[in-house]
Amino acid sequence: MSEQFFHMQGICKSYRLADEDVPVLRGIDLDIEPGEYLSVLGPSGSGKSTLMNIIGCLDVPTEGEYILHGQRVEELDELDLARLRGREIGFIFQNSQLLARLDAQKNVELPLIYAGVRPRERQRRATEMLERVGLAERRHHFPSQLSGGQQQRVAIARALVTDPTLLLADEPTGALDQKTGRQIMELFGALNSEGRTIIMITHDLSIARHARRVVHIIDGELTEGKEATWA
Repeated sequence: MSEQFFHMQGICKSYRLADEDVPVLRGIDLDIEPGEYLSVLGPSGSGKSTLMNIIGCLDVPTEGEYILHGQRVEELDELDLARLRGREIGFIFQNSQLLARLDAQKNVELPLIYAGVRPRERQRRATEMLERVGLAERRHHFPSQLSGGQQQRVAIARALVTDPTLLLADEPTGALDQKTGRQIMELFGALNSEGRTIIMITHDLSIARHARRVVHIIDGELTEGKEATWA
């Protein structure tokens, strides 16, 4: 029997507030196959950020089972969570979160430095990823010398450089104008066509529809195949 790629069952998350537990996620069930492109669509306060943190191994559920690439995430300690995170997940955030003092090349190399990859191999892989996102000629530019869309492309290259199992994108077009946002979505579509597994968290229905599959999260509950009633 092959190992499960991505499986969530009965995922609940509560936070202690004063003397009571406040539920944020309520019995999330979600299965994803390799190569899928999934959007998690929901308004502010729906629980989507909490779900993203659990998917990204930044937090663990209060209850339920989460299996990522054959590993039961809820059973891991902080060190093993960090290792799993670094190996399996490429993060893309709303703001590119590039280091201003490093050029594009060095920003993309950062995850490889943490992984202990040798300098020559780091440079080769970073250059390859910058070429993939169309920024090879700007690899020695600093973030301040790049447009918002170019900065986000560098961030995507950084997420790809470790060859992660899945890309996890949190509002990846939220800080961009509409035209640039469409260009980033076109890049996501191309990456998915190459076999990349993508999970995108968003509040924007027009962005969510770029994915091949959309699930809705409202009040900590996940539904599929329905239009959002809050949009």
